[in-house]
Amino acid sequence: MDRKFPLVAIWSGLLVSTCSAFLEPYDLLYDNAVKAFYNNDYNGVVRYMEGALSSYQEVRRTRVRCRLRCQDQHPFDETFTDLVSTDVVLRRAACMNGCIEEKLGAQSLHKVSEDVVQDFNRRIPYNYLQLAYQKLNLPEKAAAAAHTYFQANPEHVEMGQNLEQYKDLQGVREEHFVDREARPHQRSFSAAVRLYDKGDYEGAIVLFEEALVEYSKADMECRALCQWPQRFEGYDYLRYRYSLHEVISDHFTQVLHCEHECVRDLATRPGRLSPMENYLPLHYDYLQFAYFQAGRLEEALQCALTYLLFHKGEEFMTENVDYYSDMLGHDGEPREGVAWYLRRHQRELDLLLIGSKTMGVEFTEGNYWSSSGGRDDSNRIPSGTDGWMDYVPISERRNVAVASPQQLREGGPLVYDRVQLVQNSAALNGTQRVLLDHVISEDECSDLRHLAHAVTMAGDGYRGRTSPHTPNEKFEGATVLKTLQYGYEGRVPMRSARLFYDISERARRIIESYFLLNSTLHFSYTHLVCRTAITGQQDHRNDLSHPIHADNCLLDPEAHECWKEPPAYTYRDYSALLYLNGDFKGGEFIFTEMDAKTVTASVKPKCGRMVGFSSGGENPHGVKAVTSGQRCAVALWFTLDPLFRELERLQADEVMQALDTQSLWGQGLNINPKDEL
Repeated sequence: MDRKFPLVAIWSGLLVSTCSAFLEPYDLLYDNAVKAFYNNDYNGVVRYMEGALSSYQEVRRTRVRCRLRCQDQHPFDETFTDLVSTDVVLRRAACMNGCIEEKLGAQSLHKVSEDVVQDFNRRIPYNYLQLAYQKLNLPEKAAAAAHTYFQANPEHVEMGQNLEQYKDLQGVREEHFVDREARPHQRSFSAAVRLYDKGDYEGAIVLFEEALVEYSKADMECRALCQWPQRFEGYDYLRYRYSLHEVISDHFTQVLHCEHECVRDLATRPGRLSPMENYLPLHYDYLQFAYFQAGRLEEALQCALTYLLFHKGEEFMTENVDYYSDMLGHDGEPREGVAWYLRRHQRELDLLLIGSKTMGVEFTEGNYWSSSGGRDDSNRIPSGTDGWMDYVPISERRNVAVASPQQLREGGPLVYDRVQLVQNSAALNGTQRVLLDHVISEDECSDLRHLAHAVTMAGDGYRGRTSPHTPNEKFEGATVLKTLQYGYEGRVPMRSARLFYDISERARRIIESYFLLNSTLHFSYTHLVCRTAITGQQDHRNDLSHPIHADNCLLDPEAHECWKEPPAYTYRDYSALLYLNGDFKGGEFIFTEMDAKTVTASVKPKCGRMVGFSSGGENPHGVKAVTSGQRCAVALWFTLDPLFRELERLQADEVMQALDTQSLWGQGLNINPKDEL
């Protein structure tokens, strides 16, 4: 349609003009797109966001291409001496630098913050694009953007509802629901399984073999991207090493670890934390049976033997090998490429054990080809939406529940006479949950709201991002120490600053007492936060104000697990939210099952109401969209480990003690703010 051309022409022209000189950094384009969104410039959103996505892909392609080209141009030969190896390393470095800068410009321009990288990994740009295309009355493009976003965010119930609505719109067809970021090897594998299920074994064979070719390409690209800076969990980056070989060993080990983990990366669907079980070997399981059904026993035998390279001695496949060999009258050989692949994998493991020991960190080999994910004709392939809203059953879903903490208790004293118990865990349909009213008074709510309006800053506590969870709301926050500083400087009443400090301590004492904890509960982070609905962006809104998550682990709804590992705040034990008002629309707090979809309890905020709960995977939670007005609350996270006490809280304690003894004046405040991570 004619109305589409200007949009495509604008952002394509942008890339052409910049590429003729140098590629424009995708973080700048992304930032411009977000600004355009808040200015209701939806053409600008499309122009800049599509440009950002193209720039992002071009940076990745260029790095892979240059890495592989320079590796081929400057190989290590058999005369491997110190000088020869140094010569190759230096020439490769110069080659890659020249190759990349020829296409992208100075590499320093393309050093992007981790926050932006994570946004692109989570496909956040497509959420903006979906909304922009919707505003521009381009439903087919909105459907593609929404579909692409949903693939990496399957727990986003509202986006799933959007997709259903797009499906019913006139002019939107099945082919518009495409995943713009689909990984070719996974796409071919899923398509092959669908043909296999239909009994089209010849068609399935073609696609399974295509998936293996694409897997090899993806593995090569993944490894090439590992050549850039890495982070090795547990490594002390502040320690300076004097030995050249130790420095080389450390970086090499980090790169090697990244390359070794490509197995996991290639088996993990977008937005998921756990890989598909037995992913690569499963190709050969399907193939051996498909070849058998097609009457091609030579290939069936080879694929069965290849599968056994991953799972030596597996009874079922060994029987298949014996059957094929008897039918053919001779033995066979597995695919040599796979045998080489596994030899390399083992060699990497040996080197990683040596390198990690040198670095002084612990390395544990992952279970890369778990044999529990087998070929089961009735229920075997991963879930997804690869077709016309066609949800495919999950493969051998692990029914793993979160282990409840030992001897959980609740029902202790509420400490303060006016505090009222509204609902306990049973009434909230969970464990370690409580809902309380009258924790603070109406006057205290009013004082804290006035304090919030005077002290909070957009993006404070969210690494400067004004809309960290949804583009439809603005977030503003402040810490206890910051409010005390404002009080000391006379910018807000000191009694209001002290009130924030005092009521957070009140909340801590209530949670500690109610859950009958045997040890002291320490502050991990305290945040006065308001979220405001952005006018003009609430029509047909279905997203959440804060997506479903857990506070001390990485929620994996697909696997029904919560991974207690970084970057989650694994040291957090209890959480609480103390509400300051209820004069807004939406904004209900919700608990869900681990599927991040099934709501188990809903809490309507109001002044003085507090919800408290344990911070683990037993309590996934989120916030419904605030569609009108402003929602303010004091968010509190606690830890039982004193090593993880909030630094700002300790500083605030010192300030309060100094104020109480009237010895602060004239000394100034030594303030060291810490953003919420």
